[in-house]
Amino acid sequence: YSYILANGGDGLRRVADLAVLNANWIRHRLRGTYDVPFDRPNMHECVLATTTLKKERGLTALDVAKRLLEEGFHAPTTYFPLIVPEALMIEPTETESLQTLEALCDALERIAAESGEEAHEAPRTAPVRRLDEARAARQVIPTYDARPAEQ
Repeated sequence: YSYILANGGDGLRRVADLAVLNANWIRHRLRGTYDVPFDRPNMHECVLATTTLKKERGLTALDVAKRLLEEGFHAPTTYFPLIVPEALMIEPTETESLQTLEALCDALERIAAESGEEAHEAPRTAPVRRLDEARAARQVIPTYDARPAEQ
């Protein structure tokens, strides 16, 4: 509510236009590096895919997302939309600078040029390494400690 009030009608139009511009800029910039399943103007998000990279080098959408963490970027949504194999959905906000968008695309291009094996280990530099998701799903350990913290 505060965001809407602070921007007003004209401001909301401007930030929406910027979000759309940013997403389309990313799609254009990465068109030759990643598959673009919907190569037409998009709204505030762009969908890329690692289908070709997976076939050529075994590089999956999850690998790319985990490697982005090592590059200092928030991981994009992976495997959505469901109709796109190996999907990466990137939603740049209206406040991202061109410098930040360029840095993100540079990182995505570097990752695409790497071997798939290198990316399978990511994230290597984060406090928590890649989890064994299959094991975590099979051995669920839901815990909650309701005791008050000791002072």
